[in-house]
Amino acid sequence: MNIPKAYKPNKKEKGIYKLWEKTGHFNPENLPDRHEDPFTVLMPPPNANDPLHIGHAVFTTLQDIMIRYNRMQGKKALWLPGADHAGFETQVVFERKLEEKGKTRLNMEREEFYKQVWDYTQENRKVVKKQIKKLGASCDWSRDTFTLDEKVVETTYKTFKKMADEGLIYRRKRLVNYCTNHETAFSDLEVEHVTRKTPLYYIKYGPFILATTRPETKFGDTAIAVHPEDRKHRKYVGKEITVKTLLGERKIKIIADEAVDREFGTGAVKVTPAHSEVDFEIWQRHKDEMPEPIEVIDKNGKMTEAAGPYAGMPVKKARKKVAKDLKKEGLLQRTDEDYEHNLSVCYKCEKEIEPLLMKQWFIDIEPLAKPAIKAVKKGDVEIIPDNYRKVYLHWMENIKDWNVSRQNWWGIEIPAWKCTDCSTEEDEEWIITEGEKPEKCPECEGNNLEQDEDVFDTWFSSGQWPFATLLSEDEPELEKYYPTSVMETGYDILFFWVARMIMMGLYKTGKAPFETVYLHGLVRDKNREKMSKSKGNVINPIEVAERYGTDALRMSLTIGNMPGKDVTISENEIKGYRNYVNKIWNMFRFLMLRCEDYDPGSSPKLSKKDKKLMKEFEKKAKEITSDIENFEFSHAAESLYHYSWHRFADEIIEESKSVLDDEKKKKGRQKTLITIFAGILKLAHPFIPFVTEEIYQKMPLDEKKETLMIEEWPV
Repeated sequence: MNIPKAYKPNKKEKGIYKLWEKTGHFNPENLPDRHEDPFTVLMPPPNANDPLHIGHAVFTTLQDIMIRYNRMQGKKALWLPGADHAGFETQVVFERKLEEKGKTRLNMEREEFYKQVWDYTQENRKVVKKQIKKLGASCDWSRDTFTLDEKVVETTYKTFKKMADEGLIYRRKRLVNYCTNHETAFSDLEVEHVTRKTPLYYIKYGPFILATTRPETKFGDTAIAVHPEDRKHRKYVGKEITVKTLLGERKIKIIADEAVDREFGTGAVKVTPAHSEVDFEIWQRHKDEMPEPIEVIDKNGKMTEAAGPYAGMPVKKARKKVAKDLKKEGLLQRTDEDYEHNLSVCYKCEKEIEPLLMKQWFIDIEPLAKPAIKAVKKGDVEIIPDNYRKVYLHWMENIKDWNVSRQNWWGIEIPAWKCTDCSTEEDEEWIITEGEKPEKCPECEGNNLEQDEDVFDTWFSSGQWPFATLLSEDEPELEKYYPTSVMETGYDILFFWVARMIMMGLYKTGKAPFETVYLHGLVRDKNREKMSKSKGNVINPIEVAERYGTDALRMSLTIGNMPGKDVTISENEIKGYRNYVNKIWNMFRFLMLRCEDYDPGSSPKLSKKDKKLMKEFEKKAKEITSDIENFEFSHAAESLYHYSWHRFADEIIEESKSVLDDEKKKKGRQKTLITIFAGILKLAHPFIPFVTEEIYQKMPLDEKKETLMIEEWPV
């Protein structure tokens, strides 16, 4: 057998992947008869707006390890791939591309914009699919799903309609997080909190001095609040005072509420319900003492008519102007220029979020959260690592109603129609369907119906991913794969996605969507810095895979990667694991050169040493298997690495050289070495599938399978 001195992955990997695809074994329905019990993993669908990054390589590697291992264990292993339309995220990416061409969506019809984004995502899906294949993913491409596929959209509509019918959906004017730059509302999860230094203004309000970072919102003040135990201000509680403002004198009431932080400023605060979440909640508790909220900032981030002469000014410009005028009128006592505090910002553009009163679609979340809490507490869903179980429960027990409407143009339209014949601004008549336009209004029988222009929060549709992909009505046989076995994803989307999948799955099917949640960490560079293009420390997984081989990349993303912990990676590490892949190849080459006369069907007598080596390997194989079963992939890979290199190659093979020269002992040792090495290939296959498959196809083995991918696990 002519075996090259070096293994060249860039010349082999594409052909090996084609071999796997040709067998059809990525589809569990095509696996041999011994594969019976299902093992299902759903791929967290990558956003269909950009190529893969190193984080995608992490989940691809870990999930493929699980799938390949369970397939070899005789499971009917299904790994269902897909891509996410990623509403807001994709719209931001596409609008940037338009800007580069000097264009904007505002000069386009909504339908044309949608079509262009659709075409863009479909082209990018092809790129992403090719890249996932490059990483060795043995997923069932016949079930590749897009979150805008008809069956997913239909499922989303049916779920929304069911919730509406059961009183879990409501449309109400409430305070929401709004990005005036991207012109859309967000849920609480999509708001980032950053520490910044801004001026703190101390404003005179009659006998009070109130501290605020936002003097421009004072035109929306509807009360002054103090803490119930504040002795200094207690005498004013319940009274109405007259105060001088930039718009003239006005009366304002003093209330007591425990939400007031006595350590902030002077202990007395202005209450602006239309532009502060805390103040909105205060107003809800004191509606009988306070007037309706006054909106002084609009959706464009400009002051409204309620701000008098400041109307039309952008918020930050108005802030400076108001502060200047307050000082001029003697109403500004002092300013602390470098007050450090937390600000809510848009996670994309990092501009300040405006809390605005808007009519939005909300889900009454408590009825969904309770079963999802119970499922984790009972152990129906296990979360790895365990400390994230506590994090999950704390968040779920304090969860707020979910704003599911977005003002994007790209996404799944909300199937709600307003009857303009009988709707008023105060009392709107909305008709929710499973997607079809209603013929007439059930209240007035009018047919002047307008569909809501909002789209769903992406997480609402992707929260239905498990049953939307597996429980479709036209493929009932797929029910065998639900609930799924493992949901492997990053800890950073535990609340965005995992918690919502558990809630939605239990609500729609009565079953939790998966048995185990495995959370991996973020990928950082060798200095533990977050990877970013601006820092120049980004590693492109496809480029390094082409340079050093996919197997080397996969090993670098596995060893040292502990659940829930951030993983570090550098190009030098990947180079190092390329050496390991080459070592595996060199072991194979040595064995083939020294075992040319080996008969795989023979049963030579084994010496005591041979039997001892066999038992030693069996023990190591059991340890590695136990690690994989317990989701300790790093331990398993590291144990395999050390045994195969330092024990098998450095010691067993070295001491075997003299034995292979002994004609009496040769046959037994050949059998021992080939058997152990074949076992190493099987153990290594989930981690480094390409080189192990290439070697397996050339190995002199008795009863060889079509591919290593469906070989039986050594233990």
